[in-house]
Amino acid sequence: MSNTAIPAGLKTETATFGEGCFWCTESFFQRLEGVLQVKSGYGGGFVENPTYEQVCDKTTGHVELAQIIYDPSKISYDELLEVFWKTHDPTTMNQQGNDVGPQYRSVIFYHNQEQKEKAEKYKAALQKSGAWDKPIVTAIEPFKNFYPAENYHQNYYNDNQNQAYCRFVIRPKLEKFEHVFKNKLKKQTDN
Repeated sequence: MSNTAIPAGLKTETATFGEGCFWCTESFFQRLEGVLQVKSGYGGGFVENPTYEQVCDKTTGHVELAQIIYDPSKISYDELLEVFWKTHDPTTMNQQGNDVGPQYRSVIFYHNQEQKEKAEKYKAALQKSGAWDKPIVTAIEPFKNFYPAENYHQNYYNDNQNQAYCRFVIRPKLEKFEHVFKNKLKKQTDN
């Protein structure tokens, strides 16, 4: 289930999310109908073209991100936000599971005013609903920059399904995701 080539002339939009390890985030969004490409990368920091090692040193200000190119005629930004909020814990500061550090913070980088308003509205409604017993710490910030991660990080789960992290961390999350979002998944022939 790798990235799809974007047909010339197709109107696309971009969403940029950080919700912990980009390997997990990428694997969720790649499976959604209407998502054309997902790139793992780094953003929000102050170092140009950082390496994975630099980001892990926690001195660049960057977050591990998934940048999603999608066809808004097939999937809406609202639907992407729903996946974002339901696939990680937005109440933990700088942590998702065993992944700890500012590079794993929960963040939405909005690309326009409409995305900002939708993200803020969803966050407020989720907080008010009581779905979480702790405050939501997800940041909603203007898009600043995005640097693609090294090639070995791209399409990571699909290319490394037998690796221990993929089997024991990503696969259970992905199985839950596929069950919850089964009506939004790409058809198997799209591989």
